[in-house]
Amino acid sequence: MSRIGKMPIDIPEKVEIKIDGNKVTVKGPKGELSREFNSLINIEVVDNQIQLTRKNETREAYSMHGLSRSLLQNMVTGVTEGFEKKLEMVGVGYSARLEGKNLVLEVGYSHPVTFEAEDNIEFEVDRNTRISVKGIDKQRVGAIAAQIRAVREPEPYKGKGIKYVDEHIRRKVGKTG
Repeated sequence: MSRIGKMPIDIPEKVEIKIDGNKVTVKGPKGELSREFNSLINIEVVDNQIQLTRKNETREAYSMHGLSRSLLQNMVTGVTEGFEKKLEMVGVGYSARLEGKNLVLEVGYSHPVTFEAEDNIEFEVDRNTRISVKGIDKQRVGAIAAQIRAVREPEPYKGKGIKYVDEHIRRKVGKTG
């Protein structure tokens, strides 16, 4: 029994939900998201809340129930509040800057690394070393933040690289002479 899947999703005032079979479109103040859900899940709007139910009691329907509810909740949260991932650059000479909407990183390579801003995704740079990735789609925000981190992952000896703000890097002891 999915405890997460049973919980209803409250619809905020400024959000419109359009259900067309398995496709759900959520429109809010920050933008619009749509997603195709599994056919094993019924989605309906009842009393300004979204209810998700299983069509049958198979193992796959059980597993899709909670997942579908979480994805739909993230869509509603995204179009009302949005999502943000913060990254921090540690290292001498490492810097980030914005050129238009694109993010340019200087992280010790012979060339700068550029990330182009996608639709519904924006970058912010604070103090040349802190990067914020903001957007309405939680999955895209996390994926782009992971791509930025992968440019120069933090190394365990000095901790240099790009890391999430709340990430703890396990440090190793270097050679002793």
